[in-house]
Order: sequence, then C-alpha cells, then structure tokens
Amino acid sequence: MAAATVSRLGQANASGDALALFLKVFAGEVLTTFDETNLMKPLHMTRTISSGKSATFPVIGTAAAEYHVPGAEIVGAAQKHAEQVIVIDGLLISHVFISNLDEAMNHYDVRGPYAHNLGQALANKFDKNCLIQAYNGGAQTTTITGGKPAAANIIVAPDADDILGDNLASHVMTMARLMDQNDVPENDRYVVFDPIQYYKIVESTKAINRDWGGKGSFAEGEVLRIAGINVLKSNHLPPLLNVTSEDSGIIAGNTYIGDFRKCLALGFHKSAIGTVQLMGLKVESEYDIRRQGHLMVAKFALGSKWLRPESCYQINYTTNQTVRT
Repeated sequence: MAAATVSRLGQANASGDALALFLKVFAGEVLTTFDETNLMKPLHMTRTISSGKSATFPVIGTAAAEYHVPGAEIVGAAQKHAEQVIVIDGLLISHVFISNLDEAMNHYDVRGPYAHNLGQALANKFDKNCLIQAYNGGAQTTTITGGKPAAANIIVAPDADDILGDNLASHVMTMARLMDQNDVPENDRYVVFDPIQYYKIVESTKAINRDWGGKGSFAEGEVLRIAGINVLKSNHLPPLLNVTSEDSGIIAGNTYIGDFRKCLALGFHKSAIGTVQLMGLKVESEYDIRRQGHLMVAKFALGSKWLRPESCYQINYTTNQTVRT
C-alpha cells in the first residue's frame, strides 16, 4: 500500500519549511494569550532597557511646607531621594516540540492550543512573581528614611466570621483607610483575592447592593470597587507555603521566597511594584533535522521587585494555612 501524500498546511507552495505559514499565527496567538491572561502587567510600574542587567527606579520623598519669615532669604529645602535596583531574573521560557510524523498523522490542530498554553504559562509565572513582590513589600520598612511607615497588615481569623463576604468587604474598607493614612494616591488602588474569597464578596450585601452604593453584579459574578479600591481575583496569590529557595535559573538579586502561609489577600497601589524588562515576549521556532520536528520556544527576560512598602498591604490569617477556605 502506498504511503499517503501529506499536505503540509504550513508550507509555502508545498516546499521548504513546514512551519513557514504557521509561525506568524502561532506567535500572534502566544502574544494574545499572554496579554489576555496577564493580570499584573498594567497594574504596576514597568521600565524597558535595551542592554544591561538591571535598572534603577528612583523613589522621591514628600516635600515639606513652612511659614516664611519676612525678610528671610528663601534658599530651597532639600528633599530625600532613594532608589530601588531591580535586576533581570534570567531568561524565562516555555517550549514545545512537535514531531513531523505525529503532526502528519494527527486529525486535529495542536498549534493553536500549544500557542495558548505557552502564552498562559509565561503570563501565570509573571503574575505570581509580581504578587510575591507585593506581599514581600508589605513586610519591609519605608524606602525613604523618615517617610511613611510600612503598611499595617490586617489580621483575620480563618475559623471565624471574618472570612464571610460582608466582613471581607469591611477589611477592604480598613485597607482603604490605611492607604489614606499613608497618603497613598486614591487612583490605581487594587486588592487581589483568591476566587474563593472573591465570590464570597459577590454574595455579600455591602459590596454590590445598590442600596448600599455597591458596585458590581450578582448576575455577572463581579465586584468592581470597594471604598475606591478595584477588586480583582486571581489564582496566583502566593501559595500557602514557606518557600525557602529560588527557582533554578533565577539570577541573584530579586527575591521570590518567603513565608506565605498566612496570605489571604493583597492590596497595593500602582507604585508598589516595579518591573524591568530587557527582552519582551518573543517566539522562536527551529526545525531540528536530528529529531525530525519543530521546537517552539516563547521567552522573555525581566525582573520584578517591590518599590514602596507604604503602597503594599496584606490581609493575613492569624495562623498558617494549607488551603484557602
């Protein structure tokens, strides 16, 4: 029996690279999925560099006011400055190998799902790193000497009414008050809950009931804002683990380790976290004649770190947890 003649859908004019027509579509799907899946990218400070291993984010203190004494010379008052150096973590990659033979025999498209998975994997890792930095930032002292103190944490009991929807909404109110007391700008405030707690808030009276001035929709399952803070949900809150070692491949500099076993939710302002990006998201593909297939790699090089501890807020359990309830 003669072998079937395979029509390679990715070849241009039935010759050459079997991926030639696919790569642009594949790369576009990876980029689209990354942007759609990513939560934290637009919610913090990002800086792009063309070369080097790190970037400096300046942190400027507040100005003081005083009464002028008639006749006294005005010479200017010094303002305090500090900086936070953020280094590139290393090359973060997501990859897949597609065998020519498998693809020829397969009866359904795999490139689309693979593209989605690669983009999602990178977005998920980026989100997790940013949220870890938001949590770690809340445990730091202020960046500017003599400036605003680090944010106070909100403590709740895991086995009490504190984790019911109405009370979770009240905790966000408390967070808003703490932000006001620390002079955190009122725009670009966010709080991120795990889906379990997020939907408890959706069910609450205070958060979405119009009679209370609530914003959101029970039908759509969403909460828009509480006390001016944008309420978001994510599966990427720091895991309820005591993480003591970095992932392999991370260059020393930023720290993604810590004890996250009490983390219930995270609040922050856009100024709380910074990311330096050396290489934006790119997709590469190469035919490997030794293995008779195509290797596809999605990658970027960046690093994230907290900038202003006074803009980082935690809602924590009183005791260490192993699961979110």
